[in-house]
Amino acid sequence: MNNFRTDYILLQQLLKKEDIVSTGGEAKMIIQEGLVSVNGVVETRRGRKLYSGDVVEANGKKIVVK
Repeated sequence: MNNFRTDYILLQQLLKKEDIVSTGGEAKMIIQEGLVSVNGVVETRRGRKLYSGDVVEANGKKIVVK
């Protein structure tokens, strides 16, 4: 049996996990509108892989990926 562990989280998943948005559709909307930045750069890909140390800013919240 293989236990697959990933060392990243997708941007859309992080936004839902941190209660910045409540649905995937809402995440898609704010990302596509350019309201989310990763490491100080606007990110428009909801499938962006985030790794430990990345800093995400959205809706006035700053999240450091652990």
